[in-house]
Amino acid sequence: MAKFILAEKKEMTQKFAADGRVIPVTKVIAGPCVVTQIKSQEQDGYFAVQLGFGSKKGLSKSIQGHLKNLGNFRYLKEFRISAQDVKKIKVGDRLNARIFKAGDAIEVIGYAKGRGFQGVVKRHGFSGSPATHGHKDQLRMPGSIGSTGPQHVLKGVRMAGRMGGGQVTIKNLEVIEVNQEASELYIKGALPGARNSLLLIIGAGDLALEEVSQNKAEIKPAAELEQNNQEISQSTSKSNEQIVA
Repeated sequence: MAKFILAEKKEMTQKFAADGRVIPVTKVIAGPCVVTQIKSQEQDGYFAVQLGFGSKKGLSKSIQGHLKNLGNFRYLKEFRISAQDVKKIKVGDRLNARIFKAGDAIEVIGYAKGRGFQGVVKRHGFSGSPATHGHKDQLRMPGSIGSTGPQHVLKGVRMAGRMGGGQVTIKNLEVIEVNQEASELYIKGALPGARNSLLLIIGAGDLALEEVSQNKAEIKPAAELEQNNQEISQSTSKSNEQIVA
């Protein structure tokens, strides 16, 4: 079973290895995410789980009806899972950064920064033309875009156009450190996207799920509840003895 989570990209920083080496890392806020929907083969044509992440005001009534009392999420993204893994997950389960540990190999999906309309030098890395010998005002021009044989521009010719803004997937990344209290992951290297943008993190392993109460009330452990009940009974018996005396 693969483990996955939604995260928010933060700034880059550095960590130090045991031998003193400096490791450049990117800090991300991973979760908490809540399972908002489970898709099945019979109803949807494939198996997947939908996660909600972040907070947002002013959701439409259709989204509010879909989320019910789970929360007002800014992002809703789904991950494909197998038929066996569907039975292990239910709506309302929570995912935190603790599902990952240092040393995990992961892949990160994000959206690159939009660079607008750019020329071939910046977009494709063209070297440009010579500055002299008949190349006046042509330093950054693309040059020839084809021969006269086909008499049209062939498909796939690298030309000027909109740069960036597309989906980018980076594989074989490594989790350097996990801060469970702050839900922070420190991932080696640079990640796609601008600061505070959405990231999808996928790795190999099992999910560590937590159940979420529908009324969002704090659930105390059974041992603590039993201790509180004993203290209440003892105080009640003492008050009764004083009244009898």
